[in-house]
Amino acid sequence: MQLEAITWQRMAERLAGHLDEHGSPAQTGSWQRVGIDGAPAADTGLLAGLLAEALRLRSRPALVVPAEGFLRPASLRFEFGREDVDSYLGGWYDTAALWREVFGPTDPGGTGRVLPDLWDPVRDRATRSPYTELPPGGVVIVHGPLLLGHWFPFDLSVHIRLSPAALARRTEESARWTLPAFARYEAETDPGARADAVVRADDPRHPAWTGLTGPTG
Repeated sequence: MQLEAITWQRMAERLAGHLDEHGSPAQTGSWQRVGIDGAPAADTGLLAGLLAEALRLRSRPALVVPAEGFLRPASLRFEFGREDVDSYLGGWYDTAALWREVFGPTDPGGTGRVLPDLWDPVRDRATRSPYTELPPGGVVIVHGPLLLGHWFPFDLSVHIRLSPAALARRTEESARWTLPAFARYEAETDPGARADAVVRADDPRHPAWTGLTGPTG
């Protein structure tokens, strides 16, 4: 895998330009969906925020949707214990709600009425956030872990990869039990092969990426 050194800001600009060049969504009256996949230690929200800003500078409305806003209630997440790897991989995130509240409304012919989050995992209760009316030509940016194993209909996807050593080093002690889950995710899902771009971010100050190599690149 050949990697090119790049800044996060420049990467966001390249991604925004790619979205502009593919699909002409403002003319067709549709929306684009972007997935930025990576473990919590990869800080996917950084690139998501920079991409949203780069799109807005191009007069493209953008909405950032953190996957952690679609966690299931604690009673479901911890049904088999607080550190169950199988549950983390397959049961922590409410993928049905993401389909219903984020992807369905931005399908062709949809309403563009997107719910930015559903559940507050700290208070363990519904967020009651208002819906966002995203106009045609807008972009939804979903970011967080384990996104590329659910066949979400992303128009563009980025996988931020950390080496096992970097992932272990940058994962908080209380979350180190998730490390086997991410090892399985890499082995069983192969997110790097599914993504349109792969970013290597062992040192977050000096990211490098493949450029856009996937099916939309």
